[in-house]
Formats: sequence, C-alpha cells, structure tokens
Amino acid sequence: MNETITVQFDGGSRGNPGPAGIGVVLRAQDGTPLITLGRFIGRATNNVAEYKALITGLQKAKELGAKKLIIRGDSELIVKQMRGEYRVKNADLKDLYDEAQHLYHQFDEAKIEHNYRDKNTLADKLANLAMDRKAEVTDAEDNNPVAAPAPVGPRAGDRHHCPRCGCAVEIRQPSRVRPHQLRPFTCQCGAPMAHGGES
Repeated sequence: MNETITVQFDGGSRGNPGPAGIGVVLRAQDGTPLITLGRFIGRATNNVAEYKALITGLQKAKELGAKKLIIRGDSELIVKQMRGEYRVKNADLKDLYDEAQHLYHQFDEAKIEHNYRDKNTLADKLANLAMDRKAEVTDAEDNNPVAAPAPVGPRAGDRHHCPRCGCAVEIRQPSRVRPHQLRPFTCQCGAPMAHGGES
C-alpha cells in the first residue's frame, strides 16, 4: 500500500487509574475511515491507555500493509515522548514506549503530530463507547475531522453583520487566541455573529 495512512489514537481512564479504553481510527489518504476500533482495556491510567491506543493503531497499520503513516493523538506527553522531546520517567510507561518505538520504526515513513481534541473526536468517541460497554466496539458516527477545514481566525478589516438586527462589527485587531478556541461575538440583541477578535 503506497498511500499515506493517517492513524488517530486516543485513550482514556475514568478515575486515573480506573476503567480504561482506547480508540483507534485509520484513514485512507482521502479521509475515509478504513478501521475504527474501540477496546476496553481494564484498569489503567490515561497515559497507559494512550500508549496502548498508539500501539494498537501501529499494529493495525502493519496489518493493512501501510508503509507511510501520519500519526495523530491529542496527548502532548505521548507525542513529545515519541519524538524524543520528553524523557520517559514513569516506569509503567517505559515498556509501552519501547514497544511503540519498535513498531514506529518498522514503517518506511512515519511522523507523529499533536492533534487538537476537536480533531480527534471519532477516536475519543470509540474509547468512550468501549468504556461504557466494557467491550470492543467498531460502530461510531464519523464526523470526518481529517477532511474538515482547519478553522481560520479573523483578520483586521473583517466585517460581521448581525443576522437579527443588522448591526455590523469591524475587526480592528484580531484575537491572539487560536482559531479553534474562539467564541462567537454576541450582538447586543443576543444573536451570535461570528468568531472574532477585538473590535
């Protein structure tokens, strides 16, 4: 398989440690889900669950015959440890880290990136369903976050009109907040207008 496969992974624990689950999504280059898997893994911490999700995603990519991967997860700790930016200090994670590194280096090309939580919704949903059902799951509605365009922040000079009363707001200085974290302007009449900055 020559196309680049995207592996999205997520792990969670209710109690940390507590009942834990993992979610894994493998997508074709066009964003189509090829594999969706949620699995209940018993009692674990969030970080153990995240590593187990990553390992499962890498194993599934090997089973597909993938050679090129983009790996995305919303755990900054796991991503930075895998990149060598953070050391693995926790003994419980060392064996999992070693296993993930061994699998990671078996692909011709692989890169791992931090994925914002709002772009990791299907993997998160699968992990939560697995925890709810205490079983393996493959069914969850896909909002296809890979194919969704990244949010764009406002620019100086942008004008937004209230759909209810018709008033307008002009952006003079855009917010420094990341676009996915912006909240809508609310007009004095109470109607939401647009994601904005400092008017």
